[in-house]
Amino acid sequence: QVQLVESGGGLVQPGGSLRLSCVASGSIFSIYAVGWYRQAPGNQRELVATITSSGITNYSDSVKGRFTISKDNAKRTMYLQMNSLKPEDTAVYYCNGNPPTTYWGQGTQVTVSS
Repeated sequence: QVQLVESGGGLVQPGGSLRLSCVASGSIFSIYAVGWYRQAPGNQRELVATITSSGITNYSDSVKGRFTISKDNAKRTMYLQMNSLKPEDTAVYYCNGNPPTTYWGQGTQVTVSS
């Protein structure tokens, strides 16, 4: 089973930026559609950005225009560039397939606070 490891989270002030990375143990990004998900305390996990094997992207309304998903198939890495961060973006961020598999990594915590 392919494993995914997320990194790049941290504490940032409102209006700041972060770039998340997701490294896969296998070459899934060139084959499958994948995405970034997030889960805030007390909330259900939500899908925020997706990218197909051919590179077509899509975003939830809550992040459209602020977040950019991309990938480097050769490096088996997917990214989420997050700009103009808001406190409501605070969550644990995960990468997974789209639709997701039953395997979830540990995620990376993003906290937006002054």
